[in-house]
Amino acid sequence: MLYYLSELPTWAAQRGFEADWLKALNVFSYISFRAICAGVTAFLLSVLFGERVIRKLISLKFGQPIRTAAEVHKLFELHGAKKGTPTMGGVLLIGSIVASTLLWAKPENPFVWLVLFSTLFLGAIGFYDDWLKVSKKSSDGISSRLKFALQCVLAGIFTLFFLLNPRLSETAQQLFIPFFKEPVLLGMGALTFVFYLLVIVGTSNAVNLTDGLDGLATGCTSTVAATYAVLVYVAGNIKAATYLQVPFVPYAGELCVLCLALLGACLGFLWWNAHPARVFMGDTGSLAIGGMLGAVAICCKQELLLVIVGGVFVMEALSVILQVASFKSTGKRIFKMSPIHHHFELSGWKENTVIVRFWILSVLFALLGLATLKLR
Repeated sequence: MLYYLSELPTWAAQRGFEADWLKALNVFSYISFRAICAGVTAFLLSVLFGERVIRKLISLKFGQPIRTAAEVHKLFELHGAKKGTPTMGGVLLIGSIVASTLLWAKPENPFVWLVLFSTLFLGAIGFYDDWLKVSKKSSDGISSRLKFALQCVLAGIFTLFFLLNPRLSETAQQLFIPFFKEPVLLGMGALTFVFYLLVIVGTSNAVNLTDGLDGLATGCTSTVAATYAVLVYVAGNIKAATYLQVPFVPYAGELCVLCLALLGACLGFLWWNAHPARVFMGDTGSLAIGGMLGAVAICCKQELLLVIVGGVFVMEALSVILQVASFKSTGKRIFKMSPIHHHFELSGWKENTVIVRFWILSVLFALLGLATLKLR
C-alpha cells in the first residue's frame, strides 16, 4: 500500500507541482527499504499485540494438550508442566505477516498474493487441527488423509498458476539443483504438480514436526527466512541473477518483503515463545510458515536448496521417517524418540541446550546455502 507513495512525485510533477521533499518519497520504490520496514513492522506487531493475544487464548481456554504419562512417561515428566499453555499462537504470527505485507509490498505483484494465499490456506488447516485437539483435549487432530488432500489442492493451484502464465510456465517446469548453473531437467510437464506437492507437503510438515520445543521452530524459521530474502532478491534482479548464474524469475524480488516480514514476525513471536514459553504457535503457525517457506522456494526456483538451508527441518523429518521405517521392518527403534529433538532430551540434554544447538546448526545450514551461490 505504501508503495504508491513513490508515485506521488511523478503525479505531482504532471500537475505542475514540484517540491524537493516529495523526491524523498522515491525511497518507497526500493524493495530493500520496504523489506526492512516490513520486518520491523511485523516484529513490532508481534511484540505489541502478543500480550493481548495470549490473554484472549487463555480466556478461550485454548490450552495445549500434552501426551499423557501412559503414552510417553519420560517426556511427560519433562513437559508435563507445559499443559494448559495457550496454543494457536500462530494467529499472531500470521496476522503480523499479513498486515506488514499488505502495508509494504507492491500490490500488483502476483507472487505476493500467491504466497499470502498459501500461508492463509495452510494456516486455516492448522487452525482447524488445533481446534480439534483443544476441543477434544487430545493430541489427535485432523486426519492425515484430509490434511494431505487439502495440501494437494494447494499444489494444484500453484501448478495451474505457473503453467497458465506465459512468462513463468517454461521456468516453472525446469528443475534446478544447487551447484549447477543450468537446469538439469526441462519440461517436467505433469511432474510439476508432483514436485510442487512434495515441496509444499514436505516443508509444511517438517516445520510442524520441528515445533516441539519452546522457540525451536521459530528460531530456525528466522534463519531460513533471512536466507531466502537474499535468494529472492537475487532471483528477481536480472543483473544479480545473471552474475550469480541463478534462474531469473520475474516478480520474485518483491518476495523479499514477505521473507523479512516472516523474519520479523518470528523474532517478535520468539519474544513470547522463548523458554519458558508463554504461548505456542501450534499447527496454526507451523503449517502456515512452513508452507510459506515452500511457496517462496517454488517462486524463486530454489526448491532443492531448501534441503540445505532448512537442514534442521530435514533432520527432524528424516528422524521420524527412519524411526517409523525401522520399527515397522525390524521392530526396533533407532532413536529414543522422534522427532530427533526429543531423542536428545531423553539422552539428558536440557531443553534450552537442544534449542540453542539446533539454532546454531540452522545458522550454519543457512550460510552453507548462501555459499552455493558462488559454487556454480
